[in-house]
Amino acid sequence: MSLIVLTAADVADALRDAGVGRGSFLAFTTSATATALAVEGRSWSLHTTTGGTTAAALVQAVEAALRPRWVWWSNHTASALTGAGVRVATCWDLAAVHRLLFGGWAAEPSLIWALLRDLSVQSIPAMGQLGLLDGPMNGPMDGYGDEGSNPEDPIRPDGHLRPEWTHGGWSATPARMEAWAALALQACHQQQHRIAALGGRNGAGATARSESAAELLCTELAFDGLPVDVGRASEIIALSIGPRPRNDAELAQARMRRDALVLSHVRVSAGMDLRNPTHVRSMLTGVGIDLVDTRAWRLEPFRAAHPLVDALMTWRKAERVATTYGYAWLDANVSADGRLRGAWTGCDGAGGRMTAQAGLHNLPTEMRDAVVAEHGHVFVHADLGQIEPRVLAAVSSDCALAAATTADDLYAPVAARLGVERAVAKVAVLAAMYGQTSGTAGEALRGLESAYPVAMEFLRVADKMGQSAQDIRTHGGRLVRMGGRDSSSAVMAARGRFARNAVIQGAAAELFKAWAVTVRGRVAPLGARIVLCLHDELLLHVPTEHGAVVAQLLEASLADAAQRWMPDGAVRYVAVASVINRWSEAKD
Repeated sequence: MSLIVLTAADVADALRDAGVGRGSFLAFTTSATATALAVEGRSWSLHTTTGGTTAAALVQAVEAALRPRWVWWSNHTASALTGAGVRVATCWDLAAVHRLLFGGWAAEPSLIWALLRDLSVQSIPAMGQLGLLDGPMNGPMDGYGDEGSNPEDPIRPDGHLRPEWTHGGWSATPARMEAWAALALQACHQQQHRIAALGGRNGAGATARSESAAELLCTELAFDGLPVDVGRASEIIALSIGPRPRNDAELAQARMRRDALVLSHVRVSAGMDLRNPTHVRSMLTGVGIDLVDTRAWRLEPFRAAHPLVDALMTWRKAERVATTYGYAWLDANVSADGRLRGAWTGCDGAGGRMTAQAGLHNLPTEMRDAVVAEHGHVFVHADLGQIEPRVLAAVSSDCALAAATTADDLYAPVAARLGVERAVAKVAVLAAMYGQTSGTAGEALRGLESAYPVAMEFLRVADKMGQSAQDIRTHGGRLVRMGGRDSSSAVMAARGRFARNAVIQGAAAELFKAWAVTVRGRVAPLGARIVLCLHDELLLHVPTEHGAVVAQLLEASLADAAQRWMPDGAVRYVAVASVINRWSEAKD
């Protein structure tokens, strides 16, 4: 039954009377004029406008009083709340959990519902599609309506969600909003059943919760931004590409000057385009350097062979700044408050790594000197040391490799066990995870096979599944789709390499996010905020007086997050936090 309540305090009381408490699942949806809430068997709706109780004030009051686990269809809801100044502790993000369970990126409500109900994706109805099951939505449908179909029911007789609802019709009335919230709660319960059905994957439930919290973190990262000293950033750009051009003519002149530094090493430079790989290969061949391609790692060994190579590699760094991280980038992405902002997502749709726009994940190393803590604040920085081989030890349950993780430097005991130098041991372990079998790596891999057979077999199984185009799951339950049935040897080998890396990189991403969201919750009362997540690296902006405490919390939070992700505790993870003023001061 719907209860119309007038104040945020009334809502909190009504929810408390309904048994809602800390961690209870509470579905929430809101529009410009109304808000709806749903728990098992009950729902509420109320008007939430600027003239009365706002949706943000409602959530804030309920969060403070009850701290439920909010349930919503996607982080669009969380983003709106963050923009209104409300940050909740926990949620169940249906889109995030859908991506975990079913793989890929698409996660609109119609797809979430269809896959949970084992309905054909191809039969998901679209707007404007006339059919016997649609029924009269907003009046007659040219005789195509079905008298037994109720347009106020979000579910069609065939089990699919009505497209008119999924395209915004859910917000037409308070009654519809309540039904939409109740539907979200149903989907939440069905996702929980799916997770339970994964069986022995102990990390799946914890991963679903941390993936949802990671979406909260993404909205906050996008809202808060990364502190940047614009003056210092401009200096760094100028060192690479020269002063800021005042017009297009000066821009073109600067480009020509950069090109000339490379072309001066070529006898015939007329018509040569440094942005054309074929031209670059031709130039290199002309000075006696014949390469299959001009990737940086192929060029690096030839720096001393001819000055053209060094000039070319220096030019590429400058060109990257000019085209991607130059003055235009600075103007477009750094706001007047000195914060670099870009959109964030909790997973990349494949292995599950967090992604960011506006260049936040690919800032040139030189630009880190422009990332400066604001007055009265410091940065606290930490990254996960040797995370992928440690994760390999955990997910493969290789006791011998797990024993090596007790060392701060995992590669040292591995090298001792193999009887090789540390550098060779490192290459061998990384080669195993990335599927490299030739050269020095191939020789060392043979030692790994006998020293750590359980881990190597784990990777081999993943490789075989990838080659045969079988989808795989990470420890935390993320489905990674292989796609395609091409049986050519090159494609099969590539799929195998991708699969063996995905089971490690995907699991490492799960652990990283579990750590990040644990840190997020613990440092919030100290006024600290995570401002950057970079693969296995965290950067927090912290009031100066709390720097040392937050550093301790970062290290302690890792052990707790790892325990939830992999309860057996057999593997040791390492993160050393430091208090710094500039990102460039962080140790590699």
